[in-house]
Amino acid sequence: MSKSANISMPVIRRLPGYYRTLKVLEEKGIDRISSGKLSELMNSNASQIRQDLNCFGGFGQQGYGYIVSDLKEEIEKIIGIDRTKNAVICGFGNLGKALYHHFDANKYGFELVGLFDSDKQKQGQVVGKLTIQSEKNIVEFCKANNVETAIICVPTKFAECVVDLLYESGVKSYWNFSHFKVSTKYSDVVEENVHLSESLLTLSYLIDN
Repeated sequence: MSKSANISMPVIRRLPGYYRTLKVLEEKGIDRISSGKLSELMNSNASQIRQDLNCFGGFGQQGYGYIVSDLKEEIEKIIGIDRTKNAVICGFGNLGKALYHHFDANKYGFELVGLFDSDKQKQGQVVGKLTIQSEKNIVEFCKANNVETAIICVPTKFAECVVDLLYESGVKSYWNFSHFKVSTKYSDVVEENVHLSESLLTLSYLIDN
């Protein structure tokens, strides 16, 4: 199934929620679900769900609903979970360590193949099956290992230098935890920016309003 560049970001951002809900339903042994019932579980509406899924082709049958396992597999293909992308973590401080040890990227189609940090005391340490390397090795390593994605966990003031090396090596997708906006400098990349402080401030607003 081909992906369309015309799909809006709001639709794309709803796809992981559909996938997560369908995965739970499958684990519970539920074989079929209507758009109405799915909308209740997702606090959405049935029309929105049908419209979103119709962007990628019709998957359900009127009066019958969706086959849970089939729809989950189709969304896996749409999101790209069915294709493994090699990834590296740049910055192995507290955040980088937490992501490596407690977030299973493999479940989402990403294989962690490299760890990088500028701290010489960390370089050479073996973590799981990987060895922490100097950022000076990024270009050679990423080219040799067909790295597609970088997880940026370095402080913002160092992020641009690291991104320059990654871009030179051909890396065009970034899961970015710094406040350096990669796509501002390199317009042909894709990035997902994660700002934990902004998320917490949003929660603060919701508490008081």
